[in-house]
Amino acid sequence: MIAHLRGKLFAKHPNQAIVEAGGVGYDVTISVPTFSALPAEGAEVSLVIYTHVREDQIALFGFSDAIEKKLFERLIAVSGIGPKLAITVLSGLPVDKLVAAIRGGDHATLTRIPGIGKKTAERVVLELKDKLDEMGAGPVATSVGAVGDDVLSAMVNLGYARPAAQKAIETAMAGGADDFEQLFRAAIAAIR
Repeated sequence: MIAHLRGKLFAKHPNQAIVEAGGVGYDVTISVPTFSALPAEGAEVSLVIYTHVREDQIALFGFSDAIEKKLFERLIAVSGIGPKLAITVLSGLPVDKLVAAIRGGDHATLTRIPGIGKKTAERVVLELKDKLDEMGAGPVATSVGAVGDDVLSAMVNLGYARPAAQKAIETAMAGGADDFEQLFRAAIAAIR
């Protein structure tokens, strides 16, 4: 199967690139971030390719980097998400924000992407949130310091959603709590 494609960029559109390599024009479906990274028509281009084979067609999906391709592969492994919807998802959010939304359980952000409803967003989070460590995005960043990070970890381990826990911790810190015990108690009170 085709895994990499390098050649002259014959034509480009927000969801499609035609790459001429060896006298053959390959029709490649791309995401909006990949489209933005493409050079001008006529220039040499290099794309990482995912080849999707069905009984009635062979389709090429191209990416500007291996991280985007790996996230695409993770998305199509989720029940109910095919390659076209995965490209739409990748076009809906930058990779780092998409990874952060999945790992943070941010269903609201995911449902803003066309084609992703509440149930699909929940399924994506459930199936992928622990499988994105190699994507280069660490845990969702907080601006609450080391004690706040410890409280956040404790609250997530107790089953609270990360975004809600972060907001409660920020509220508790604004109220003057600063050591672990005070901050933890105030954040639990704020979340209820």
